Amino acid sequence: MDLVEHVSHFNQRMAVHSKDEALMCKVFPSSLGPMAMRWFDGLRADSIDSFKELIRAFGSRFITCSRVPRLLDSLLVLSMQEGETLKTYSDRYLEMFNEIDGDFDDVAISTFKVGLLAEHGLRKSLTIKLVTSVRQLMDWIDKYKRVKEDQ
Repeated sequence: MDLVEHVSHFNQRMAVHSKDEALMCKVFPSSLGPMAMRWFDGLRADSIDSFKELIRAFGSRFITCSRVPRLLDSLLVLSMQEGETLKTYSDRYLEMFNEIDGDFDDVAISTFKVGLLAEHGLRKSLTIKLVTSVRQLMDWIDKYKRVKEDQ
């Protein structure tokens, strides 16, 4: 079953409860397979505010299952462009990472860091901070952005 069918089937089963956002979010994982369940379990607490947002996040992570996976080389050519925001670069990078088949967190973390502009504060921060997974990297990026916004 593809992503659209999966969500459509879930929505049909839950039609009576469709107005109860919290219930929809709590029950949705019961329809997931092991790989999607690992993704769901890895979501940060309070990172999803609505069922629509959950489905959007689910789609952005798993829609790639219907495409031909990209090669690891795709990450090696990505770099932050002059004037590009950290958000734009990290979103572009994560999208590409999600299209790659396999477990390459170590390579992804290294290439993300190298792709940052040399003078970028996050690059310096990541040199000091030991990051061991792409999820941890994305959390670190979010934390870095919040600190910069507060300054």
